[in-house]
Amino acid sequence: MTSSTATKNQLSDRINSLTPSATLEMAAKARELRAAGKDIIGLSLGEPDFNTPDYIKEAAIKAINEDYNSYTPVDGYVDLKDAIITKFKRDNGISYEPSQIVVSTGAKQALYNIAQVVLNEGDEVILPCPYWVSYSDIVKLADGVPVEVATSLESDFKMTPEQLEAAITPKTKMLWYSSPCNPSGSIYSKEELRALADVLQKHPQIIVVSDEIYEHINYGVTEHASMAAFDDMFDRTVTVNGVAKAFAMTGWRIGYIGGPTYLARACNKLQGQVTSGANCIAQRAVITALVESPDRIKYMVDEFKERRAIILELLNAIDGFKCNEPDGAFYVYPDVTAYFGKTLNGVTINNASDFAMYLLEYANVATVTGDAFGNGNCIRISYAAAEKEIREAISRIEKALE
Repeated sequence: MTSSTATKNQLSDRINSLTPSATLEMAAKARELRAAGKDIIGLSLGEPDFNTPDYIKEAAIKAINEDYNSYTPVDGYVDLKDAIITKFKRDNGISYEPSQIVVSTGAKQALYNIAQVVLNEGDEVILPCPYWVSYSDIVKLADGVPVEVATSLESDFKMTPEQLEAAITPKTKMLWYSSPCNPSGSIYSKEELRALADVLQKHPQIIVVSDEIYEHINYGVTEHASMAAFDDMFDRTVTVNGVAKAFAMTGWRIGYIGGPTYLARACNKLQGQVTSGANCIAQRAVITALVESPDRIKYMVDEFKERRAIILELLNAIDGFKCNEPDGAFYVYPDVTAYFGKTLNGVTINNASDFAMYLLEYANVATVTGDAFGNGNCIRISYAAAEKEIREAISRIEKALE
């Protein structure tokens, strides 16, 4: 037995079976190559390239000067929960009580909490594909079973009511989705959500997780809609949100949920034994972020929209790339199956993972394989980067594929 095998045997089956985050893994590889002297353009991470707005930073500085430094309530400061309640009512038409709100250390922790307090071994969770990279493993860590529902570029990567109905079994416990979607940028309209809700009315045991963290990065084609805004879905929907994406606050690590009281209190109970309350200074800053008008961050959305037009024009000019036009978020999710089976620079491309690694090695551009999102026909490319970097990256990709 090798030392590495012996060490692995000391770890739990749970951690040994866990898949590393593909987005973080690709970012780490890009950093390693940069450290080795390679000029890598990183279009793999879902992180805005803007700084946190000054008015939010000023709120954090004010909190420091006012000596906020003590432990925070497990589920968040009362006035932050009030700000979240105001935000949900203003932006989503959803009315929550303080007992229905839980603030966590990022939306990822919020999702983890939900899975841990709802799922038992063997419970099934429906995941429309593509889905955010961590959904599947978060479900598995709670002993749940991910049930993937395939979509396609032709359906704008959205699940139909018929597909939802076909995926439901007696073991189905939850449905998880994001809108706007990471990685596809697709947005479910109010009418599309209503059609899914009509299916769910026949299956009252199913709890819905609506991940809306890209809510404000919306390009005006499809108006944002929330499942919990339907009266007949309010008591069985958990709305997940946060400030990382729209407010350029990825490192501040604040996410939150609004949901049924029993579920929110269960998340609070779990969080109290794991991380306790989120960072005090970050919470004070988020109060300001949420109570101010979303119009104050529109300049970032406008810039993303311009970059979307640029990257789509460049990618659509490359033979073999098939793109839809995303309605939100800051990713494109092109179908690259035209390259499967081809050999380029002596490298045979069998799948999206091969393709992403080929681009990293031969174009010096970091992207993410679609395999990580439950759809192996595509790769995810972030356009949360400067226009100059986007143009250079796509130029390198085009040359590497000649």
